[in-house]
Amino acid sequence: MHSALPLFCCLVSVTSVLAQSSAGEDGIPVTDPVVIAKCGTCHTRDERGNMQRISWERSTPEGWQAALKRMILADGVMLTPPEARAIVKYLSASHGLAPEEAKPITYDVERRIHPETNIPNDHVQHACARCHSFAQSLAWRRSPDDWKQLDEMHAARFKLPPDEEAIAFLAKTAPLHTPEWDAWSAHTRSTNLAGRWLVTATLLGRGKFYGEMQVDPTPDDDFNTTVRLTSVDDGSTIVRTGRSVVYGSYAWRGRSKGPQSEGAAPNDVASDAREALWIAPDQLTAEGRWFWGQYQEFGFDVKLRRPASDGGDPTLLLLDRTSLKTGSGATRIRLIGDRFPAKVLPADLDFGPGVTVRSIISSTPGEVVAEVDVASDAALGKRDARFRHSTLPGALAIYDRVDYIKVAPDSAMAAFAGDSRARGYQQFEVIGYQRGPDGKLHTPDDVELGPMKSTDVAWSLDVFYTGPGASTDFVGKINASGFFTPAAANPSANFDVWVVATANGEKDKNGKPLVGKSYMVVTVPMYTLNGHQYVRDLDRWIDAGPAQ
Repeated sequence: MHSALPLFCCLVSVTSVLAQSSAGEDGIPVTDPVVIAKCGTCHTRDERGNMQRISWERSTPEGWQAALKRMILADGVMLTPPEARAIVKYLSASHGLAPEEAKPITYDVERRIHPETNIPNDHVQHACARCHSFAQSLAWRRSPDDWKQLDEMHAARFKLPPDEEAIAFLAKTAPLHTPEWDAWSAHTRSTNLAGRWLVTATLLGRGKFYGEMQVDPTPDDDFNTTVRLTSVDDGSTIVRTGRSVVYGSYAWRGRSKGPQSEGAAPNDVASDAREALWIAPDQLTAEGRWFWGQYQEFGFDVKLRRPASDGGDPTLLLLDRTSLKTGSGATRIRLIGDRFPAKVLPADLDFGPGVTVRSIISSTPGEVVAEVDVASDAALGKRDARFRHSTLPGALAIYDRVDYIKVAPDSAMAAFAGDSRARGYQQFEVIGYQRGPDGKLHTPDDVELGPMKSTDVAWSLDVFYTGPGASTDFVGKINASGFFTPAAANPSANFDVWVVATANGEKDKNGKPLVGKSYMVVTVPMYTLNGHQYVRDLDRWIDAGPAQ
């Protein structure tokens, strides 16, 4: 059985696979009987329990999963889904990453658009990030000799000279042994996630959601989940059920869905979604993304936290607004949380100097509605929101005017459909900004005021190299909520487009409406190698357990 080489997707010879990787560095012994039985033919095991290559490598669940899939496709290795999942579970825990190592690169598994500004030089760019995200390189930890062997095999596969500078950087930046890994691996941890969790989530163009998740363990060491989410904007609710598996006691990978309906919109919040969460080492909080779509373009940004124990303090989860204007009076603000007391007083709430809680309009165990006044001279900027001892850092912005707007995301991609590929959509929203303490626009101290309502914005498209007033329908349409749908016909070409948002009410100092733009490429479908049905089934088993 050939060793897995996910970094450069290499297919290598048996001779190179069997090369020893220790080079004097202590390996990580392999003790799992399934790994020994299935991988030991090629990865021989020494008297200390070290297996060639494997004992000098660490990676994420996705790294080990990709390795198994590649061996199945390239070498015809046959594994049952339970065997494959057992191997990934063991390697992700005993040859994985510490939570502190994994967190900086979670954007990759969460399928987020993320500018990789940490690539140090052209050598690393050429050797690693030319073919895949840089996060995939940093998802592996290897001994110096193992990094060298990987570079040599990559060079042989693609007929390129070895890159010593890139390997020196990787050996220093992503070594096999780190203080974080040594501390993490020294303790055996159980995954104790059962019970009730509080959930907050945001969805681009749809605002904030809140609710609860019930997590129940299954006999085969997975988890069944039921989550009920309520929209802050319109009060609509959705119930999603799912199944998840947790690797290394912190890497949550799952799938969930809501009630299915005929002809549902692509951005339907009940859509089948994959879940990727990072669980804090104390297992009291978690955060990540639930995503779906042809290009994973839709997704909830999710945060979970354990509720306070019986008799504990109230928990403030979120506010229904993100900003308050100076000089405003009797503005209603909703505080959403858990275990609010039966009687709430204005003194229980604190939004900082210059903001006075006038009265409590209503209160329930999960929601408080208050009226507040904001002084005309209240200090501008971000404020913490507090309910007794529970604090939301920087949850509220005090502003005097909206100085400019931005369209989020500021760059995007959408795709026409193909014979076997659905369209790739894109959701946009508008964020307001205040100029910040330095009084200058577009500087680091500017204050984000949060999303503007869709009714306060007009959307339009401007396709590059077309004449004034020309129709843009050939690339697609954007609706009043900022949702872009590519045209049904595929012109087999790329188009550069400005997505333009014009504020209906807010104006600049010259009395002109505020305008924001996002750069979007509307392109042909992207095709990837999914492998045969066996590999796709294996992917589902590893990712989220047996199909429901």
